Amino acid sequence: MKPLDPRLVRRSRAARGFLVAGGALAVVQAAAIIAIAWAIAGLVSGLIDGMPIDEVRLLLALLVCGATVRALGAWGWEVVGSSGAMRVKGELRSDLLAALERRPAGIAGFPTARIATLLGPGVDALDDYFGRYLPQLVLTVVATPACIAAAWIADPLSGLVLVIVLPLTPVFMALIGMATERVQQRQWDSLSTLSRGFLEVVGGLSTLLLYGRAKRQVGRIRAVTDDYRKHTMKVLRVTFLSGFTLELAASLSVALVAVSIGLRLVSGDMALAAGIFVLVLAPEVFLPLRNVGAAFHASAAGVTAAADAFELLEAAEGAGDEASPIQHAPGSGARGRSTAGEGLALAGVTVRRDERVVIDGRSFAVPTGRLAAVVGESGSGKSTLFAALLGFVPHEGVIELEGRELDGHGFDRIAWAGQTPTLVAGTVEMNVRLGDESADPAFLDTALRVAGVDVPADRRLGPGGSGLSGGQAQRVAIARAVHRLLARDLPLLLLDEPTSAQDASREAELAAELRGLAATGRIVLVATHRPELMAVADVVVSTEAAHV
Repeated sequence: MKPLDPRLVRRSRAARGFLVAGGALAVVQAAAIIAIAWAIAGLVSGLIDGMPIDEVRLLLALLVCGATVRALGAWGWEVVGSSGAMRVKGELRSDLLAALERRPAGIAGFPTARIATLLGPGVDALDDYFGRYLPQLVLTVVATPACIAAAWIADPLSGLVLVIVLPLTPVFMALIGMATERVQQRQWDSLSTLSRGFLEVVGGLSTLLLYGRAKRQVGRIRAVTDDYRKHTMKVLRVTFLSGFTLELAASLSVALVAVSIGLRLVSGDMALAAGIFVLVLAPEVFLPLRNVGAAFHASAAGVTAAADAFELLEAAEGAGDEASPIQHAPGSGARGRSTAGEGLALAGVTVRRDERVVIDGRSFAVPTGRLAAVVGESGSGKSTLFAALLGFVPHEGVIELEGRELDGHGFDRIAWAGQTPTLVAGTVEMNVRLGDESADPAFLDTALRVAGVDVPADRRLGPGGSGLSGGQAQRVAIARAVHRLLARDLPLLLLDEPTSAQDASREAELAAELRGLAATGRIVLVATHRPELMAVADVVVSTEAAHV
């Protein structure tokens, strides 16, 4: 059984606010429980002893007020739990997305499917964690000691019995929690496997259809789904058995108190009012613990997902510490400073991937207003060079843009389009203006013209940009990069193989438009292996000599 994860408290202001509000509600509910028990004990004993009607009315009013306050406290928990869960989920998702943005090249141990599962159903599972588990946990910390103290004051022997038998329930809960944690982790792993398998099938569906292998994936998905079903049933079995165990332990503990009180009432060694008061309080001592055990199973997925989220955040922070995106080459001397105050300048830039040198000590400069072509055979490091400019991979040496060194977040000052167009369902206009929807509409027209987009801006695309040919999708992706360049007034545009899906005439048109765009005071850097595009470039940078 896990308490509130301290990492969640450290990272989330909403979680800290939840604990403060929850503590106040728990105090109010504990007071209401004691008031209800006191009123019931007083009414029963008073009616037997012939209590005056005024005192009866007073105790009735106390009972009604206590019940009302307790009901309002329960409603308050619903409000605090749901709103707290929403705020914490928002903060956690923002932290996760920020961590992923800082490490665009990926985080070791976290493939796309695992991240998608975590950001989707994983973070959403925190609803039960905050809505059910934590309220009962806070109530247990506050109400259980308060009820034991009240019972001890009314009858020290009953209070002593409660103190002795109470630890049995947490012991059972701890054992059950360890078992639940294991089966829940296996279920979470099977869910991640299911997500990964499904995404792989969807991603490769066109290839599978082409080679007639699509139907074979039905069996694979069925097997993974069946594995997830089996793990879910194991979780449910543990849930039912643990619920029975906790109920049995709590019932036996209350029975010990009740038998003791009954024997002393019969022998006349205990007042009726005190006996009834303790009898009413005894179940309330164990109720929060039992509810914690029941709520824990509902929130176990949220607990597991939260641990996964913190593992990702710590991995991202550790990766950032181990490999800072920009590292100055030691002893680089004069070549460690760029000489161009304007434009793009690289000095002694080296990039390694898995201890293999991909770019080795590369230096070049591209003045503002120029179109530059980065050329080389496939695998020579063109895309790696772009990744270093964008801050996606760590590098040694110096990269300066307009006289200011890029600080590892180059994508904040650069517009770019990768080799593979990544489009979303919606209109062409929505895809082009993505991220800059409030920009001047004139930028949209310019971007569409520069990229040579020949489909209407209001044309609706399917998921992944379906409905366009490969060349059309590539031009829309280029238009989006140009739109970002203009809307945010950025100095550098990177295009990775922008004409790989274009014919010769469209390539010539794009080259002319890019030269015109550069002439407006921008730098356009194009990775290409097409001779036609190299021929019109003002600067040609070869990666062959930089590749080891």
